[in-house]
Amino acid sequence: MDFTTIIGILIGLLSLIIGFLWEGGSINGLLVLTAALIVFGGTAGAVIVSFPWNQLKQTGKALRTAFVQETSNPQQIIEELIEMAHIARRGGVLSLEERISSHPNAFLREGLTLVVDGTDADLTKQLLEFEMDAVEQQNALYAKIFESAGGYAPTMGIIGTVMGLIHVLSTIANPAALSGAIAVAFTATLYGVSSANLIYLPIANKIKMRTEQKITEMEMMLEGILSLQAGENPRLIQKKLVSFLQREFVRENKEEEDGREETF
Repeated sequence: MDFTTIIGILIGLLSLIIGFLWEGGSINGLLVLTAALIVFGGTAGAVIVSFPWNQLKQTGKALRTAFVQETSNPQQIIEELIEMAHIARRGGVLSLEERISSHPNAFLREGLTLVVDGTDADLTKQLLEFEMDAVEQQNALYAKIFESAGGYAPTMGIIGTVMGLIHVLSTIANPAALSGAIAVAFTATLYGVSSANLIYLPIANKIKMRTEQKITEMEMMLEGILSLQAGENPRLIQKKLVSFLQREFVRENKEEEDGREETF
């Protein structure tokens, strides 16, 4: 479980609630079932219309991508590939067959199996790149579902507010009830904007980040597999693979810098 996603959402929501209460607001003023129904129900309906069922049923996997961190250790994978490169240079790639059959990483296991089976290097690269593309496209769909929800939610909030104001105008003969009714009407906008910017869009961004990390790791494994198949020197392979870790470090630092620039 990746607790940063949960903690981030909780911090955002609690900050809004505490700030509202600090200004003298009441918690009951934030709990408006009709506004919640319009915003969350309308958003769900719009998303359902936008995507076919075979894609919508992947929402659970999308949430898992955002909230669950896959256990992966790139440094350990590099060490394993270097060790296997030494074994392959001494006894040939066939000597790896027993070792790779039980390897926990499916992508690495599949790639090395192709090598052991004597598959041409170009075909091996092509097949593994197809799998990488499939993962990237699938995760892009996961992110798109939540991006769509993040786009619809503020609009549904405005619709809820307009509907609330219509109700306010119908009761304009009772001035005492106007202030409360207007406050309820604008709660829908609050629900729409806050859910989009604290839940839907951040989840979409987390999925994109996870995808970039996964693809970088798969590219690293692909390079290691092809280098091992070509019989390259293990030290050269190690230098190649370590560069992927450095690339990921630079990318993460750039994302942090971009985030700070957007803040200011």
